Amino acid sequence: MTSKTTVKTLLILGASGDLTGRLLLPGLAGLLATGRAAGLKLVGAGSDPWTAAQWQGRVAGAFAAATDGADAAGKEALAGVTAGTVYHQLDVTAEGPLASLLAGLEAPVAVYFALPPHVSQKACEVLRGGQLPQGTRLVMEKPFGSGSESASELNRTLAALVPEDHIHRVDHFLGKATVLNILGLRFANRFLEPVWNREHIEKVEIIFDEDLALEGRARYYDGAGALRDMVQSHLLHIMALLAIDAPATIGERDLRDAIATVLRASSIAAPYRASTRRARYTAGAIGGRAVPDYASEEGVDPARNTETLAEVRVEIDNWRWQGVPFILRSGKALGRKRKEAVVTFRPVPHLPTGFSGVDSPNQLRIGFGPDTLQLDVDVNGPGDMFTLDRATLLAQLNAPGMLPYGEVLEGVITGDPLLSVRGDTAEDCWRIVEPVLEAWQSGSVPLDEYDAGSAGPAGWPTAVGG
Repeated sequence: MTSKTTVKTLLILGASGDLTGRLLLPGLAGLLATGRAAGLKLVGAGSDPWTAAQWQGRVAGAFAAATDGADAAGKEALAGVTAGTVYHQLDVTAEGPLASLLAGLEAPVAVYFALPPHVSQKACEVLRGGQLPQGTRLVMEKPFGSGSESASELNRTLAALVPEDHIHRVDHFLGKATVLNILGLRFANRFLEPVWNREHIEKVEIIFDEDLALEGRARYYDGAGALRDMVQSHLLHIMALLAIDAPATIGERDLRDAIATVLRASSIAAPYRASTRRARYTAGAIGGRAVPDYASEEGVDPARNTETLAEVRVEIDNWRWQGVPFILRSGKALGRKRKEAVVTFRPVPHLPTGFSGVDSPNQLRIGFGPDTLQLDVDVNGPGDMFTLDRATLLAQLNAPGMLPYGEVLEGVITGDPLLSVRGDTAEDCWRIVEPVLEAWQSGSVPLDEYDAGSAGPAGWPTAVGG
């Protein structure tokens, strides 16, 4: 389906940075190649003194893969944007330059802040509502602020500039295909909803284990850590989608209301030594590649005690989920890459005497990237018919039709905030994790260690989601 373009100009602040070249421009290329961004103009701005040729070279390089697979119309759209794009060197935090640039762009404009959070905050503070072209959309990268207070302050700053539905707090981890796959599974299958509650589910685990180490991101990551970078920013939203009651529609208002309701009921209970764990990787090997100790990586301050693996137990204080732990875990430099949610059901109340072989409860696994569905059930096995064996039912879910940032940008340029994080929700995510961050900073929860390439610290349970 061809999208209706409402934004005429996409302005990327931080155009010379890594995020733009590695993710934003390839995502935009996919939209252009498939006719989803007809007539869109691209403008770059950054602090680096780039020439027009340098910027066009970056755009052309990022568009190359999409160009190779595009039809004639797609190739023409990509070439047209590349030829027409311009770059401006400016200090976005200074009074005047950003407003002057915006005034000269064709409206409506989407301003993408591909910048560190504190720079984005300063850039917004020097703008005034009357300086923005009619219909301007502001696109903010997560993490949104650095805590509940800064998130609230940023919300107030943005609200003075544009309406809430023109603010896109993007979460590329929550692509449209992933969201709709979860919602379709939850609410289109009659047999699931009656058991999707505390009476039948023992626990829910959401795991995002990476086999990548820092990969040059020490400057950002050492100031964030796994809890801020992944749990607060992404996994709490996956948890909310798995836990919501059925919304009336999948329109942005109904869906985001349902997500907000779950997050308002969520918390991590003290003592945090019992409900949370943190660890940092030491030297090791992943796939035959040597990985240095995190503390010795360039750009890392060992005294910060930044965690590279975080695990928290979230409680949802409502009728459906009271007493069911939601375990959220994310880490770097682990031996096995895993992106999945694992729903573990309670054991059957009674297995007729005479059967044997059941040694673990049923599990439902929802994989993210690639999106898969796996249901483990017990059935009569071959040979001895009284011995139950574990069988796995596996299905491939609908794959996204474009890169994650393509889905993000499509929502921005068509004016659809469905995948955007609402302001109150962004503050609630910080409220949930902030007491844990304070406890970790005070040292009340030990910082464990694990070898790069391992499954995590030796003293931790190894069967999280296992």
